[in-house]
Amino acid sequence: MYTLFKVELYKIFKRPRTYIAFAAMTALITIIQLGLKVDGKEYIEFVLGDLSNTLQVDGKLCNGYFVCFCILNLLLIHVPLLIALIAADMISGEANMGTLRLLLSKPITRTQFVVAKFLAATVYTLLLLVWIAFLALFVSIFIFGTDDIFLVKNNYAVQIASNDIMWRYLGAFFFAALAMVTVAAVAFFLSQFAENSIGPIVATMSIIIVFTIFSTMSIPLFNKIKPFMFTTHMVAWKEFFDVRVNADNESIAGSIQRPDKIINSALILIAHIVGLVSLSAYFLKKKDILS
Repeated sequence: MYTLFKVELYKIFKRPRTYIAFAAMTALITIIQLGLKVDGKEYIEFVLGDLSNTLQVDGKLCNGYFVCFCILNLLLIHVPLLIALIAADMISGEANMGTLRLLLSKPITRTQFVVAKFLAATVYTLLLLVWIAFLALFVSIFIFGTDDIFLVKNNYAVQIASNDIMWRYLGAFFFAALAMVTVAAVAFFLSQFAENSIGPIVATMSIIIVFTIFSTMSIPLFNKIKPFMFTTHMVAWKEFFDVRVNADNESIAGSIQRPDKIINSALILIAHIVGLVSLSAYFLKKKDILS
């Protein structure tokens, strides 16, 4: 299985389209950073809204930590498409090229075949997230410097000291990686039901869009299924930037407002990943390979 895993990694990274995601993220993040470098003050005023007239915060608000938070908010909803481009092609691509039967004739079980291919897709996903983390966080710190981060929530504001931020981003990126691997699992599962990758890619994005709409609508029927939809839990990385306060309404360093929510969301995402990969192995075992 390890040999097949290495072969799958080679096949992924020899394709020119694999690097479209890295190029796209580089271009988008660079544009966002350039825009905030030029018009960062105006954007801060827009984010603060009416608070800008009543609240005064010492320090540099448009710093690298704040820029990274903005980038993650803007881009993590687009990354699933780039992941689906690869994950949705893992099995359907073999069927399209007529090599699926040949691969399954090798001395390897179908379960091992599924696991090796999914691990290769996972490595691609994680490398893309590492690249985004490097550009969004470390390059932003280099360009904008560091300071406390000031975030405006729905009905309150949060200020986190600069020496209490880096570990939060580490946790946020780990959680984002878990969420994106879940997306890869969805696309990978759908890939075995098609002869080309277009169908699974479109289906994956359609599922994400529909589930996201369900997650944001306050309708009693949807409220019953929200806790079980993976899209509901993909944004839980933001919980790392919501802190508890003391009696004087001061942020408590090293605290998280709802750590139980992060743990619960992580467990649900892991359950989706294990379930989807297991179903992929099950259906492939039952499938009559004709291509």
